[in-house]
Amino acid sequence: MGELRCAAELAQPMSRVARWWFAPAPPERLAALRIAIGGFAVLWMIARLPEVVSVARLPAAVFAPVGVIRVLGAPLPMIAVAAIAVATVGLLVAFTAGLGYRVTAPLAAIGLLWTLAYRSSWGMVFHTDNLLVLHVIALALAPAADAWTIRRGAPARAAPAAGYGWAIKLLAAITCAAYLLAGIAKLRLAGLSWLDGGQLRNQIAVDNLRKALLGGTVAPLARFLVSHPDGLAVCSLLTMGIELGAPLALLGGRFARIWAWGAWGFHAGVVLAMNVWFPYPLAGVAFLPLIEAEHLVGWPARWWRSRGMRAARAR
Repeated sequence: MGELRCAAELAQPMSRVARWWFAPAPPERLAALRIAIGGFAVLWMIARLPEVVSVARLPAAVFAPVGVIRVLGAPLPMIAVAAIAVATVGLLVAFTAGLGYRVTAPLAAIGLLWTLAYRSSWGMVFHTDNLLVLHVIALALAPAADAWTIRRGAPARAAPAAGYGWAIKLLAAITCAAYLLAGIAKLRLAGLSWLDGGQLRNQIAVDNLRKALLGGTVAPLARFLVSHPDGLAVCSLLTMGIELGAPLALLGGRFARIWAWGAWGFHAGVVLAMNVWFPYPLAGVAFLPLIEAEHLVGWPARWWRSRGMRAARAR
């Protein structure tokens, strides 16, 4: 009897977690995330194409494969690198539009992972790409093309047994996990001494000095912050609060909105202090899984429909 009671007590919280994870959500919300994240990925890949091709011209001695690229023993020919990158752009366009999703979405995710990892295999790892790639992979595994596709006359699909809410929760959890891990890494590297502002001041000073020596652009607030370090302790505390407090955003509602604005403000501060850009969160797309994204992403379609209705009434 004791074992049965223990099992029942353990099952109750697990059941609550399952109900939360699989809570229903409209297919339009997941489709909105597909459109926003896929659209950003298309633009990001197009912007990165010249860089991907240029690194393919570097000497083989510079090649230091990371991630999935470790399967290669030597660099690929430049024509192969360019072909994969261009094909990935096309697949991402289909991904965003929801065309042939069961085939194009996994291929787009693989292509994005491969191309950006290949770009990071030449001396500098671009951690700014990680969250975007993880979101595209998660969407490729989800029923994200059951609404808002450009197909015409396609029959309506029945909602999958697991619904759509789990996929949105997964995207939100990936976002929160990325920030939580960043906070844990700071504590592991510097401990609680990171909170007094000294580590942050040194990081700002070294990064901007390197930019100045190499002819880069020094951040607009760098000199002021290094010369007046008193406020950096507050910045350190806020940074740690945002990163370690990221799981609170999974509660949704006001918690999610406040955290998302705080995280966006953190990235804006990094630009002002270090001229380091994280385009995906700065564009706000990284935080869309935490809100009702269909209201934000769907407004152009609603505006177009209302415009058409007004024009029809005028005639």
